[in-house]
Amino acid sequence: MVSTPTRPATARTASTAGGKPAGKAAGKAAGKAGSTAAGAAADAGPRPTPVAKVRGWYRGFWAALEGTGRSRNGSTYYLILGSTLALTAIGILMVLSASSVEAIAAGESAYTAAGKQSLFAGIGLFCMFVLSRVNVVWLKRGAWAAILGAFVLLVLVLLVGRSALGNQNWIDVGPFTFQPSEAAKLALALWMATVLNAKAKLLHQAKHALIPVVLPGAAGVIGLILMGNDLGTAMIVMLITAAALYFAGVRLYLFGIAGLVLAVGTAVLAITSPNRVCRILSWTGQTCADGSDVNYQSTNGLYALASGGWFGVGLGQSRQKYSWIPEAHNDFIFAIIGEELGLIGTIVVLILFAILGTAIYRVVVAQQGLFHRVLAGAIMVWLLGQASVNMAVVTGLLPVVGIPLPFISYGGSALLMSLCAIGVVLSLARAQMAPDMQPKGMFRFGPAGFARVLRKQAAARRDAKRPAGSRPPTPKANPPKAQTTRAQTTKAQAASDRVPASRPPASTAVRRPGTRTPAPKNPARKRT
Repeated sequence: MVSTPTRPATARTASTAGGKPAGKAAGKAAGKAGSTAAGAAADAGPRPTPVAKVRGWYRGFWAALEGTGRSRNGSTYYLILGSTLALTAIGILMVLSASSVEAIAAGESAYTAAGKQSLFAGIGLFCMFVLSRVNVVWLKRGAWAAILGAFVLLVLVLLVGRSALGNQNWIDVGPFTFQPSEAAKLALALWMATVLNAKAKLLHQAKHALIPVVLPGAAGVIGLILMGNDLGTAMIVMLITAAALYFAGVRLYLFGIAGLVLAVGTAVLAITSPNRVCRILSWTGQTCADGSDVNYQSTNGLYALASGGWFGVGLGQSRQKYSWIPEAHNDFIFAIIGEELGLIGTIVVLILFAILGTAIYRVVVAQQGLFHRVLAGAIMVWLLGQASVNMAVVTGLLPVVGIPLPFISYGGSALLMSLCAIGVVLSLARAQMAPDMQPKGMFRFGPAGFARVLRKQAAARRDAKRPAGSRPPTPKANPPKAQTTRAQTTKAQAASDRVPASRPPASTAVRRPGTRTPAPKNPARKRT
């Protein structure tokens, strides 16, 4: 039986008989087979998914930008600070532009609203820098006092507060007005972080996760705000509460139950209020029962965004602020930005909020303690959630609710509390920096620094009361010790070993200015 030769046998026979060309062909065939096998092995191995690639690029970008370990250069700190200052500056500028027309029509100065906003911005920036230098652990001691003060103010606003546009949210303090619900947001975030940190080992139980954080804490704040007819602020407080529970690691099924309860409650509140029903109907394009259109703010806001185009009509040249958008410098200031600065201006604002949110998220995920993580996470959701809801209302994605745009809309209480919240986050970001890169100028005092200053002042007063002859000499400040490396220490030890034993030790006496140090005596020298 004659067997048919296979392809490898033929190649081998040809290479044996024919020489070099056949050998080349066999080598090419073997190389192709090897590459095919390698490709098959590579295909068989796990390939990174697009999500993993994006995650790896994101981590590599932040590692290159911020550094790692103790060499962190503080880019997160300065991104938060820079974006906050930029948004605050844009807010003051746009408040001046949006409020000038109505102020002049009312017989006031065109700079009235912008002046008040600048004043609160200055106070808020001062508080922000002070809080950025204070260890947030000290804030735990005032958490219960803060939440009790928030409850007192929310009750007080129902008794003696001022009502405007259907909401009773403000307390008049001289020429200024204060909104307690804004202070309640920061107080509630601080209090929830303190309580959840104290009950960290019990949060897997539903009763410990909900009591007293949700009942009666957050529920009491939300109830008092709703009694003032402010559903928008109550929604933001609900977001802050959910964020605190989420970053504390509460079981996820509780969020599903809470979501159903809140959805039913919101629907009941919307149906039982004719004004809210009219807003929802106008948002869906229908007409209210009385024929009014309460969605005209959103409609004219869309007109403002559309007329702005790519680059806007120019700063201060808005048309819709001529009473087409009532209170244009408040909740609908984003529409004025789009009209005067165009799509480019709105994108700049969005990028600044994106930078702020990303940087705060970096601070949140880097926290090891539950208190720090919950506090930073609640502040992040508060600011970004409020900004998202405001922009969604202006662009027509949500019905009209009275929620200001953080750092930009007119309102001293909202700006002050937002800057204080950023100061708390800056304190956490500063703690993540390398010790030699932490900013230490401007406001050095925290609680420890303030106590040190008080001790120095008390010592100075005691010295001033003593007679001139009995005053102790003022100690001189020790010069800073130079940091020596291990090589320098070894060299110094070797030099000290080479010193002869007969040489006397150097004098350690402090040299007074204006005196000469005598030359050291040589014991080997004979006196003549």
